[in-house]
Amino acid sequence: MTERTITTLEELEALYASVSEIARAKEQNALTPHYRAFVEAAPFVVISTLGPNGIDASPRGDPPGFVQIVDDKTLLIPDRRGNNRLDTLKNILYDPRISLIFLIPGVGETLRVRGQATIIQDEELAKSFTMQGKAPTTLLRVTINCVYFQCQKALARSKLWDPEARVNRATLPTAGEMAEALSSEPFDGKAYDEAYPERLKQTIY
Repeated sequence: MTERTITTLEELEALYASVSEIARAKEQNALTPHYRAFVEAAPFVVISTLGPNGIDASPRGDPPGFVQIVDDKTLLIPDRRGNNRLDTLKNILYDPRISLIFLIPGVGETLRVRGQATIIQDEELAKSFTMQGKAPTTLLRVTINCVYFQCQKALARSKLWDPEARVNRATLPTAGEMAEALSSEPFDGKAYDEAYPERLKQTIY
């Protein structure tokens, strides 16, 4: 078959079935009680932002409920200690549009959010996100434009939560090995890997 590049909406829609009623109905402009339950139970969210270098997706994780619901249109997300690249935050300064996808271990459905984000610094508010005695430096305030659930197909196909599908970590390069290969300066990857478990305990928050 000759490769064909799809360039118009009409060409694209002709290749797929029409959108079902439930697929349209599930998109809301604010959290419903059911959607709130997903946010409250999620220990992990992927944040997508747009910056001058393109689109970026960044993982965020904490105990369930770490994304606080202010009201049905507003979420607060702590910005925890990381590598200080600040990719997500810099992107938001460039373009406030943001997308989120919430994942819950063992649950096939995910929750998707699109909205606008602002970076706020509020010491009193940040205290409510304190973990191991440390509060986040800044918070992301997300104003929801639309929210909807995604069905199980992607996670079912990937077997993401299936214990038998787990990959043996030893079959992939370690963080130290990758860093050593990429560094332009002398770097001891083995020492980095050996020290990492303790460093993680000291720097996770």
